Amino acid sequence: MLKKTLSVLLSMVLLFSFFPVFMVSAIPPSSHPLYRGIDVSFYQEDIDFEQVADSGIQIVYIRSSLGGDYIDPKFEDNYHKASAAGLSIGFYHYVTARSISQAQYQAQFFVNTIQGKDFDCRLAMDFEDLQYLTDTEINAIGLAFIQTVEQLSGKKAVVYSDSYNAGYSFSGAVTNYPLWVAEYGVSSPSDTSNWSFWVGWQYSDTGSVPGISTAVDLDYFTDGIFLNSSGPITSVPPPTSPSTSYVDYEVKPGDTLWSIAHLYHTSITAIANENALSDPNLIYPGQILRIPIADDTPSDETYLTYTVKPGDTLWAIAHQYHTSIANLVSLNQIQNENLIYPGQRLKIPCKPNAGSQNPVVWYTVKAGDTLWAIAVRYHTTVGALASINHLSNPGFILVGEKLLIP
Repeated sequence: MLKKTLSVLLSMVLLFSFFPVFMVSAIPPSSHPLYRGIDVSFYQEDIDFEQVADSGIQIVYIRSSLGGDYIDPKFEDNYHKASAAGLSIGFYHYVTARSISQAQYQAQFFVNTIQGKDFDCRLAMDFEDLQYLTDTEINAIGLAFIQTVEQLSGKKAVVYSDSYNAGYSFSGAVTNYPLWVAEYGVSSPSDTSNWSFWVGWQYSDTGSVPGISTAVDLDYFTDGIFLNSSGPITSVPPPTSPSTSYVDYEVKPGDTLWSIAHLYHTSITAIANENALSDPNLIYPGQILRIPIADDTPSDETYLTYTVKPGDTLWAIAHQYHTSIANLVSLNQIQNENLIYPGQRLKIPCKPNAGSQNPVVWYTVKAGDTLWAIAVRYHTTVGALASINHLSNPGFILVGEKLLIP
C-alpha cells in the first residue's frame, strides 16, 4: 500500500513539472490543448529558430514595432528565420500613445509594418505604458488602437497585459477582445482579471530555450490565439499625415517640465511654447498645462537621457554615444552647440541599428517589486536606477510605473 501511494505521488509530481497547475481561484485557459510559445525582440539577439523549433516551441510572437516610428531591428531577421523553421507566427506592437489620435496613428504604422508577411496568430496590442493615464484614457486609447488594427488589417487582435492591469486598468469594450496575460511565479494566472479566460499566458520572463543565448519570455497558448485564416495583409496605405491632439495635465508636487515631457513623449520646448512659459523651470503644483501630442512623436525607447557634467562638450558626448553633433543639436533644439551647461539633460539617439552598444530597457513595476530587487535582476544598483529615473524616494515605486534600466 505504501509503495502504491508513493508511486501515485511521484506520478503527480512528474505530471505537474511539465504542465501548469490550474487552481480553482485562477482564470482558466479558453481551451485545451496548450501550445508552447515564446515572444522575442532584438533583446534576444541572434536566434537559431531551427533549434527553437526542435526544442518543442510551436508559436513565436515577434515584436515588429513600437510607437509611431520604430521598427524592431531584428523584426525582418526573426520573421524570415522563424518562418523557415516552420513555427506559427504572431506579431506584437508596443503602444506608447497618449491620445486616441496617436493610438490610431500607431495602429496604422503597425499594420503597415507587417503587411506582406504570412502569420497565423492574432495581432497583439502590448499596451503597458500606462503611467499617469486615467482608466478612462487607458481604455479609450487601447480600444482606438485595437479597433483600427482590426479594421485596417482584416485580422483579429488580442490584448497583452500583466495580470494587475488586466484587473484594475482594462475594462469595458477592451475586454471583449481575448487576453494574453503575463503573470510570473504562479501555478496559473490569478482570477482578479476582468476577463473570464485567457488565450495566452506569459508565465516567465527568464526562460531558457535552445537556440537563444539570452533569457526569453515563455508562454502557453490555446487555440484561441490562432486566426481563422492565416496569410499576409496586402495593400495597406502608409499612416495618414500626422496631426496634433491636446490633453490638460495638472502639475503634481515634484513634477518638472522634463518629467512631464518625458511622460507624454514630447519636448520641453513644445510644452513651454504651447503654454507661453517664459521660464520652463518655474511650474507649480495645481497648474494646468496644455500638452501637445503629435501623432508621430518619436518613441522614447529610441532615446537615452544624459545629464551634462562639468567639462562636457557636445562633441565629446556625440563621440561617446556614436552619434553626431548635428543629431544632438536637432533632437534637443540647441541654439548654440558650444553652449551646454552642467545639469542640462540631453536626449541621446540610441537605436540599436544606429550603432548603440547599450540599448535602453524599460521595466514596468509589478506588485511586490522593490527597487533593490529590480536592481539585482538587471545587474545594476539602486542608486543608478534612482538617478536615471529621477526618483526622490527610492523606497517608493508604484505598480504600473515604468523605469528606465541603465
